[in-house]
Amino acid sequence: MSSTLSDVFRLHPIHIPLPSLPNLKSLPDSYTWTAKDDLLFSASASSDSHESLPLIDLSDPHATTLVGNACTTWGAFQLTNHGVPSRLLDDIELLTGSLFRLPFHRKIKAARSENGVSGYGVARIASFFSKKMWSEGFTVVGSPLHDFRKLWPSHHLEYCEIIEEYERHMQKLAAKLMWLALGSLGVEENDINWAGPNSDFQGTQAAIQLNHYPICPEPDRSMGLAAHTDSTLLTILYQNNTAGLQVFRDGMGWFTVPTVPDSLVVNVGDLLHILTNGIFPSVLHRARVNHIRSRFSMAYLWGPPSDLMISPLSRLVDPLQSPLYPSLTWKQYLATKATHFNQSLSIIRNYMSSVQIS
Repeated sequence: MSSTLSDVFRLHPIHIPLPSLPNLKSLPDSYTWTAKDDLLFSASASSDSHESLPLIDLSDPHATTLVGNACTTWGAFQLTNHGVPSRLLDDIELLTGSLFRLPFHRKIKAARSENGVSGYGVARIASFFSKKMWSEGFTVVGSPLHDFRKLWPSHHLEYCEIIEEYERHMQKLAAKLMWLALGSLGVEENDINWAGPNSDFQGTQAAIQLNHYPICPEPDRSMGLAAHTDSTLLTILYQNNTAGLQVFRDGMGWFTVPTVPDSLVVNVGDLLHILTNGIFPSVLHRARVNHIRSRFSMAYLWGPPSDLMISPLSRLVDPLQSPLYPSLTWKQYLATKATHFNQSLSIIRNYMSSVQIS
């Protein structure tokens, strides 16, 4: 995946200063958001107390139906009894806290370059907004050894082992969730030949994104991470016990995802939306901040092999429902997203419509 992203980012470098949030005691104008900076910034939170993001027990015998319904109606859900050890979740949270509590001069030793993939910096989506986001991040693609050695010269190997174990568990869980979600639509193993001989998606690629949202002096006027969809098949997120993640539901507004001990948040990405021919929505989500506690989150961004052609599954297309999207690779989609951001799905869908009309 490193070469895939490098190819895209080399053509679309970003020029954003590194964050220096710990030194800010008041909210400068560059961090002050209004509806002019993001049309969804002022969108209201949902007032419907009867609606909430589905919470699914993976050991439930009806998990396939539950996952399918959640993916169809929300594009996201929370997950318990997922099989990832609590000890490992504690370890990845400890690693994340240890990383972001390092002095700024230590963190920038592993700074991500403008056209790089791994390392310390701000979210790449920041280039689409005029205002800065109240957050800092660290991306891990492949082995973190090179970067972690710069951050923790004496005990980097211990942290590398945590990342490697976390990746193994997340990849296994992502594959299981993929089959549950698609199985709810009647998709079978022989419908996806790139799942591999054991149907375990071992050829897929992923990145781990560690995020820190520090205490903010004026959280109502700031943004931790602006509204976006993920350029993935699935994203699996673990968050500490501080709320901040919000998901958007059309016609209802923003819903804050509650913190449930040892739970994970799963959301549909753009590529799974394409694969299901639009049946599963790629959910808009964002991160808000607060003035009391810092928040940490750890996202596992799961995608297909970089050069695999992704298109609506043939089982989900028929004479009454033509393909809504053309075939394209993850690399091609990332290039589109790097230019058109949240309009990417609409642009390629419109392209498909024009081709069908002609």
